[in-house]
Amino acid sequence: MGLGLLGRGVGDAAYLAECGAELIVTDLKSREELAESVAQLEQFTNITFVLGEHRLEDFNNRDLILKAAGVPLDSPYIAEAKKHEIPVRMSADLFAEISGIPIIGVTGTRGKSTVAHMIHAILKGAGKKVLLGGNVRGVSTLSLLPETTSQHVAVLELDSWQCQGFGEARMSPHIAVFTTLYPDHLNYYKNDIDVYLADKANIFLYQKPEDTLILGKQCAPTVIDRYGEQIESKTLVVDETKLPDTWTLRVPGLHNRYNAALALAVARTLDIDDSISRKTLESFKGVPGRLELVREVNGVKIYNDTTATTPEATLAALAALDPARTVLIMGGADKGLDMNALLAKLGGVKRTILLAGTGTSRVLEFIPGASVFDTLDKAIAEAFSSAELGDTILFSPAFASFGMFKNEYDRGDQFNAIVGKL
Repeated sequence: MGLGLLGRGVGDAAYLAECGAELIVTDLKSREELAESVAQLEQFTNITFVLGEHRLEDFNNRDLILKAAGVPLDSPYIAEAKKHEIPVRMSADLFAEISGIPIIGVTGTRGKSTVAHMIHAILKGAGKKVLLGGNVRGVSTLSLLPETTSQHVAVLELDSWQCQGFGEARMSPHIAVFTTLYPDHLNYYKNDIDVYLADKANIFLYQKPEDTLILGKQCAPTVIDRYGEQIESKTLVVDETKLPDTWTLRVPGLHNRYNAALALAVARTLDIDDSISRKTLESFKGVPGRLELVREVNGVKIYNDTTATTPEATLAALAALDPARTVLIMGGADKGLDMNALLAKLGGVKRTILLAGTGTSRVLEFIPGASVFDTLDKAIAEAFSSAELGDTILFSPAFASFGMFKNEYDRGDQFNAIVGKL
């Protein structure tokens, strides 16, 4: 349920088809919208496509429903499956159960991708057999199973929906990392951050006393206040001060020192020597689309921060740079988040350029002198003409990508392609 365009659904479906399963692949998007994904599965004769709709009858005569992220909490189709006692699973928790290997899970509103990639890099540097999956672009977690051995450990980046899947399976990773908690996906969670937190809390709720929970200091008070009595695992609270001052990172910003400290805490839990962690973290180049230095043109550095879909993410990016020398490109589709702190900061930015969208329309009156563009190339051209030697162009939208782009990755890809031609 939910094929999507990011490659994860395709890989999961292909893996199941190769195992001999008789599959129905269903998605509300049309065959035309999903053409790239469908083309990769058309060779399988044991896949039936039901696209542009879901059919109730497909959810009551199956052995298993594998659902994608973002399926509504009140989905009548999932309710139909549960009424008939059909297991409803997601790929990350199903992988964890089938593989039986140690799982390191990373969740949080911001920082989970970077922390997961940092942990993966440290484990590789320590010579461990390690797999990276979960909410990773283009990676099907189930399709990692054929290469999985009992010597492997898996690092899974888990968004709130994948944590929801762990909760429904009544299981949690052996090491759980919870980075930060900010309002997000409020359109999905009907403006109730407690329901959002409840999904994320599944990353530790089923841990055992011998397991470990590593909480970032930003979210620790809230997590401990709401769930302290239910936490059975060893608990550590970590912030950037836990990263030795002498360690110099390539990725900019205090928020990345915070991320690195969380990764270091995992390494120490696994008894990995600090010298390996230091070497790995100091050489870590970052994750694409997360304050990624794309190139420098005529003395102007250009950063791609397309995964900044919340105001807090854009604030962190500005704090990592010099706002007075930064030309900011932001804007997009509204998620109903509080923009006041970001709007207050924009007065100190050299220039703000906006991409059209419902979110942009909501905040436009509060950003004096901002220009709005309906295409990314025009916005980039305007930013480049506003920047001088020593300045920075930062693409950090603070809003969702819907409307002008297929998703945030498509948005980032288009940005890099345009910047590559400057």
